[in-house]
Amino acid sequence: MSIKSFAAKIFAKSIHSQTQKWASNPIETQQKVFSALMQQASETEFGKDHNFSQIKSHSDFTNNVPVRDYEGLKTYVEKVVKGEPNILWKGKPLYFAKTSGTTSGAKYIPLTKESMPFHIQAARNAILSYIHETGKADFVDGKMIFLQGSPTLEDKNGIKLGRLSGIVAHFVPAYLQKNRMPSWETNCIEDWETKVNAIVNETINEDMAVISGIPSWVQMYFEKLKEKANKPVGEIFKNFHLFIYGGVNYEPYRAKFENLIGRKVDSIELFPASEGFFAYQDSQKEKGMLLLLNSGIFYEFIKANEFHNENAKRYTIGEVELGVNYVLIISTNAGLWAYNIGDTVQFTSLKPYRIIVSGRIKHFISAFGEHVIAKEVESALQEAIENTEVRVNEFTVAPQINPTSGLPYHEWFIEFENEPNNLDEFALKIDKAMRKQNAYYDDLIVGKVLRTLVIFKVTKNGFQDYMKSIGKLGGQNKLPRLSDNREIADKLSRE
Repeated sequence: MSIKSFAAKIFAKSIHSQTQKWASNPIETQQKVFSALMQQASETEFGKDHNFSQIKSHSDFTNNVPVRDYEGLKTYVEKVVKGEPNILWKGKPLYFAKTSGTTSGAKYIPLTKESMPFHIQAARNAILSYIHETGKADFVDGKMIFLQGSPTLEDKNGIKLGRLSGIVAHFVPAYLQKNRMPSWETNCIEDWETKVNAIVNETINEDMAVISGIPSWVQMYFEKLKEKANKPVGEIFKNFHLFIYGGVNYEPYRAKFENLIGRKVDSIELFPASEGFFAYQDSQKEKGMLLLLNSGIFYEFIKANEFHNENAKRYTIGEVELGVNYVLIISTNAGLWAYNIGDTVQFTSLKPYRIIVSGRIKHFISAFGEHVIAKEVESALQEAIENTEVRVNEFTVAPQINPTSGLPYHEWFIEFENEPNNLDEFALKIDKAMRKQNAYYDDLIVGKVLRTLVIFKVTKNGFQDYMKSIGKLGGQNKLPRLSDNREIADKLSRE
C-alpha cells in the first residue's frame, strides 16, 4: 500500500465520521441551514423584499417566498449579472455558471464563496465514502480523467462566467493535479469530437484508474479507444476499476459499458447541478444517493402530482415518504430561494435520507393521462434487456397521437448496439414492464385507448448527429429520456 492510499483511508474514515453526525440528525441539520440562510441574506434586496428578518419558521417562509423557476427569479438575477451587490446573496458571486434554458435563453446561475466549496467537497466525499466502505484505495495512485466542459472562462461585469464543469476544473486539489487528465490545453478544446479524439491520444498509453463523466459522452470516448487500440477498454487500462457518473441513469448503459470495458467495474453516482451539489452515492450496497443536508442548501419537496395545483403543499425533510415522486425545491447560499430546478426525486431510504432522480417535471408523457416518467421508461428498458445479449446505445420516447392507421401508441426511438432477434417480442417485453409499473398506462392498453408500444430503430450515431445538429454535442448536455411532444421524435424519424 502506498503512502497516498494509506492517507486516503485515514481521511476517508474522518469524513465518514463527520457525515454520520449530520446524517443521523437530519431535521436539526436542516433547521440550522435554514436559520443560517435567513440570517445571512436578511440584508439583501431579496431578503428585504421577502421579510427574511421576520421569518422564524418554515410556514413563515412559505407565506413570504413563493416557489419560482429561473424566469420567476430573473429580475433579481439580471441585477446580479449587471454587477450590483447584495441582491440575492451578500456581496457579489464568484462565478456565474452558464446553462442553456428552454424559455430563458442562456441562464446565469450564481456561485458564491460560500457555495463553491460544497461543489468540490461533495465530489471528494463521494470518493472517500467509497474508499471507507470498500477499503479500496489503490486507484488514488493511478491517473484520473474527468470528461467535462472547457475550463476557459469569460468575464461578465467583473464576474467569471463558464460551464459548471469548467469552473470546477479550476478547483482540483493540488494532490490530484499530477494524476488528473486530460491536459489543460486539451480540456480547453471547444469542439467535442475534436476534444474526445485528443483525449484518446493523450490517455491511451496511461494508467487510467478512475474515469468520470456523463455516460453517453464517456461511451463515445470508450468507443474511440476500443477502435484505436482494437481491444477492450479494460485491457487498455488494466487498473481501471471505478466509473463516476452523473446527469443520467447509468443502468440503460451498463450492459454496453461492460461490453466496451470487457468486465464489470464499480460505479459511483453523483447528483450535481449548477444550482448545487445535492447528493452522491455513499454506499455500493444500498440503493440511492445520500441527500446532502449540511451543504448550505435547504430542501423543500412538492408532490409531482400536486405541483401544478395552486398553493401545493411544500414538505420539509421530516415530512417526506418513501417512493413518492417529488419536485425538488431548493434555497441556497448562492442566493436561490424556493427555486424549482426542474428535477423530480424519490426517496429510497429515510435513515439516512437517500434519493434517486426520477426525471424532470417537464419531461414526461401524459398525452392520454398516463403520467409516465423517466424512471419508468428506464426501468422498463432495463428489465427487457436483462439476461439477453441486447445492448442499447441511447433511447428516447414520445407519444404518437395521430398514427396513419390503428390506435395511438408510445414510440420508442432506440439506437441498438446489439439488436434483439425479434423486435416485436422485445417491444412486448418493454410494454409488459411499463404496464406493471404504471397503472394509468395499463388501463389505457386494457381499454384500447393505446396499443402496444412501437420501436423505431435509430441509425448508428443517430442521437449524436441529432445532438450535434442542435449544438449540444458533449459536455454536460443530456438527451431527454421522454417528452410529451414529437419535437425530437420527428427529427429522428426523418434521419
